[in-house]
Amino acid sequence: MQRRTRFAAKAVTALAFVSVASLSLTACGGSSDSGTEGGSGDEVAVTLITKTSTNPFFIAMQKGAEEAGEANNVSITTAAGKEDGDETTQIAAIEAAVARGDQGILITPATDGVNPAIEAARQAGLYVIALDTPPNPPDVVDITFATDNFKAGELIGQWAAKTMDGQKANIALLDLFNDKVASVDYNRDQGFLTGMGIDVADKQKNGDEAKTGTYSGGDYEIFCNEPTNGAQDKGRTAMETCLAKSKDINLVYTINEPAAVGAAEALEAAGVKATIVSVDGGCSPGIEAVKSGTIGATSQQYPVDMAKLGVEAIAKKVRDNVDPEVTPGLDFYDTGVKLVTDKPVEGVESITTAEAEKICWG
Repeated sequence: MQRRTRFAAKAVTALAFVSVASLSLTACGGSSDSGTEGGSGDEVAVTLITKTSTNPFFIAMQKGAEEAGEANNVSITTAAGKEDGDETTQIAAIEAAVARGDQGILITPATDGVNPAIEAARQAGLYVIALDTPPNPPDVVDITFATDNFKAGELIGQWAAKTMDGQKANIALLDLFNDKVASVDYNRDQGFLTGMGIDVADKQKNGDEAKTGTYSGGDYEIFCNEPTNGAQDKGRTAMETCLAKSKDINLVYTINEPAAVGAAEALEAAGVKATIVSVDGGCSPGIEAVKSGTIGATSQQYPVDMAKLGVEAIAKKVRDNVDPEVTPGLDFYDTGVKLVTDKPVEGVESITTAEAEKICWG
């Protein structure tokens, strides 16, 4: 059900939402008066579309957008998929934003399947910014604000290689999908392998690297690539599937921390000890899991910053016709990443969990 504050006069245009029961929509913002404390200039309407409404990462992103909306006189409507990879709900939310007359969209694209809807929204005059997950190709959106996901994977791979200290690395790769393509999925996976010193065949494809060979510290064997949809229950199932192939697994890469916690549950139940690495860096479960030793290291992202920068960029584009710029040398704006571990290794820069707790997600 939709709720929109400071925007009641336009609510009649939101009828497209009535038939989409799976969209969970809210709106918030400051005063609609021009030049008030809630932001200067006429109110701007923006829809934030995330992959899910339950992952703490996207909850933090929504909070960041709402805070920026209050500060910049931007009305924020939120929508989310029912699960990671839910293209249908995201497409419906994009179409509803166009029908409602919004001026911009912030979206964490579920997959490349939402690209045509994004292109249609831009043709209708909306300014579209991707958050967290750069689309393929990048110019499907006006700009992306995201972590360098390849670097995030590379950092945990470098840490893992040093931590293995010459042991054979028996690897389980717990990815996002096995039936869809998302840049965040292959960039983290391939970044991790690259950080390990493992030769990858195609950096935009999971699972085509050699299953055995050498990494920077010794020999390796990859036992599985299993999908988790970024969820804890599916992370546990994926790890169980991998353990059915081998109980010798001693290194587990996970797409995110909910999947990592699920993997840890499966490992504990099977009595298998393995080093788990991940990406996200949220206060919970991420940093807590690193502090407890459940996760060895994680790459910390800053979704609140992504959302705030996105809201500010759309407001500036609408009011002043100023386009945001990408980070030099990249095709997106890099919002930063830090390796978090309480077991630092030489040659890989990191911060402690105590330091990470102070900046969880920005």
